[in-house]
Amino acid sequence: MKIILKLKSIYTIIIVYSILIIAVTILSCNNSQLNTTVTSPNEFVKVDFFISDKGEPTYVVNYKNEKVIDTSKMSFDLKASSPLSENFKIINVKASTTDETWDMIWGEDAQVRNYYNALKVELVETSKLKRRLNIVFKVYDDGIGFRYEFPKQEHLNDVVIIDENTEFNLTGDHKVWWIPGDWDIYEYLYNTTKFSEIDALKHYEPETHLGQTYIPENAVNTPVTMKTSSGLYLSFHEADLTNYAGMTLAVDTQNLKMKSELVGNSENIKVKRQTPFNTPWRTIQIADRAGSLIESKLIVNLNDPSIIDNMLYFKPMKYSGIWWDMHIGTGSWDYSGKYHGANTKYAKEMIDFSSEHNIDGMLVEGWNTGWEKWWDKKNKKVHFNFVTPYPDYDLEEVVRYGKSKGVELVMHHETSADIIRYEKQLDTAFALMKNLGIHAVKTGYVGSILPEGEYHHGQYMVNHYQKVLEKGLETQVAINAHEPIKATGKRRTYPVAIAREGVRGQEYNAWAKDGGNPPEHLTIVPFTRMLGGPIDYTPGIFNTSLKPSRPENQINTTLAHQLALYVVLYSPVQMVPDLIEHYKGHPAMQFIKDVGVDWNTSKVLNAEIGEFITVARQEKSTKNWFLGAITDENKRTIKIKLDFLDEGKTYIARLYKDTSESHYLDNPEVFEIEENNVNKSTILKLNLAQGGGCAISLIPKN
Repeated sequence: MKIILKLKSIYTIIIVYSILIIAVTILSCNNSQLNTTVTSPNEFVKVDFFISDKGEPTYVVNYKNEKVIDTSKMSFDLKASSPLSENFKIINVKASTTDETWDMIWGEDAQVRNYYNALKVELVETSKLKRRLNIVFKVYDDGIGFRYEFPKQEHLNDVVIIDENTEFNLTGDHKVWWIPGDWDIYEYLYNTTKFSEIDALKHYEPETHLGQTYIPENAVNTPVTMKTSSGLYLSFHEADLTNYAGMTLAVDTQNLKMKSELVGNSENIKVKRQTPFNTPWRTIQIADRAGSLIESKLIVNLNDPSIIDNMLYFKPMKYSGIWWDMHIGTGSWDYSGKYHGANTKYAKEMIDFSSEHNIDGMLVEGWNTGWEKWWDKKNKKVHFNFVTPYPDYDLEEVVRYGKSKGVELVMHHETSADIIRYEKQLDTAFALMKNLGIHAVKTGYVGSILPEGEYHHGQYMVNHYQKVLEKGLETQVAINAHEPIKATGKRRTYPVAIAREGVRGQEYNAWAKDGGNPPEHLTIVPFTRMLGGPIDYTPGIFNTSLKPSRPENQINTTLAHQLALYVVLYSPVQMVPDLIEHYKGHPAMQFIKDVGVDWNTSKVLNAEIGEFITVARQEKSTKNWFLGAITDENKRTIKIKLDFLDEGKTYIARLYKDTSESHYLDNPEVFEIEENNVNKSTILKLNLAQGGGCAISLIPKN
């Protein structure tokens, strides 16, 4: 399928200024080196780029006259070639300004403004080879992105990168929220430490984390978020990760410095490319308040515009599923197991339930042959077949019945990370979905990668995930990837990339031996993992005690907290995962029926990372507002101004909230519903229990 790139926006103003006009200053020094500066549109963020005495590309970042990144070098180590590190000179500088507004096909907001000043610095070596390298900066009001361009050239054609050495030299021992720089999985609880106290290697336990884990050095995965002593928030990540290795950040705790550490393979190769090519953007978000990190669109803006005009075949939705049974032990994926969950009878019951509760999708896991010892590559009895159902599951009948009830089937492809076999079946598997009119699939990659020697976050897998996205575009199937590569904003270019996991999700509460996810977990995730993009966390468990099936485990939140997650955690696909019996007749089910999934606008009303967060979102189709507030293990009272509501309108506010007896450990399922008339001038006082929350629907009265 040939895809033509189209640039669409309602307002596009691209003005190329002269270097002097846009505040890019070129100063001639005594040693004839060039020093360049570019600022953000509001002039708060400033990047200084210069060449050191040794000819090293170097940059510094300031925010409101506060230095946030001190002198940091930029270089590459190449196989069978000398490093690209020294003896550079600037041969050209190009500056521009872009101010455009583009429509999100689906998302947190209907429209996004993309406004930045750009600076492209063209470099050449003064040594014999005269190799060229360009560095492009885009400076926004909310941070910066920069990437490297490798032009087509005589002495640099086949490029094998052993190391990319992009430095981030910090200016203090900041407070950091981090997970280890694992090359295979992101499913960790976040640590909160000083930068000097980061120790990723103490978390390295081989053969854990579903059999896929590798941490070669003291490094962190991105996004990694920090708070300075002056109260400034910083988050480091990457954007538009395409045909390149994922980036971790190696940590120098003594010198308070990070350096890009690309994910490699068993041959110690990080990236293989041919010129010309570009690297992903290296990003730094900068904010005065924690909530501004979430409201920022820096990551999606650094990706190319959508290559399609619409996705009429897919709409954001809530979905139920045959999934939670497997995690709490009331069902199995394996057909030969005690109770095979993926059977036609149960699927139809789930469809009936979904149809009655405004749930437009239904996932079935364990439907296809190959689940016998699926996690064990050496002793596997059967390999996955992505078109052949087990005898007790009539795929075509389930699809037909679902469509008759207005419920779309969400397909499931667990690959057990056997990429070779999955890619051999990719055409037939997606053709089946196209023929049946199935427009969404959840993919899974549990276990170590086949072929051996590759890792989930390396270039090989980045290209595989890209191949699946392109196949989804070709067949009109949206992709929800689990055990994925991190989100880097590609949803703008490829809107079929609807969501992904890449986080320690709800299922850990069912079986993790460490007691599950603590209450603070989801007060950190929105400011770290979710800065990359939407998350398929599967909120909404009502039976938080997990009795009788898992009495040794529990969900470490109140029920009101679970409801609030439908607003706090953004995704265009939100699961309603609990068993039908726990939802039927439950008064809290009304909030799940009402809450939106596609938004006109989103606002973070208050937040402190690791403590609490309150988010309000306006649904795109109805203009109804929904609000979610959650707290960590500490109870707290917060005041919420409803000044975001429309002037002159009265709203019916229905609050699903903790009671004075609520507690995530001792009394998690008790809650109460309160209804009030509110307007733009109303200030709500919310009492959140330990591990608690509050979910609110705000429906216009007239």
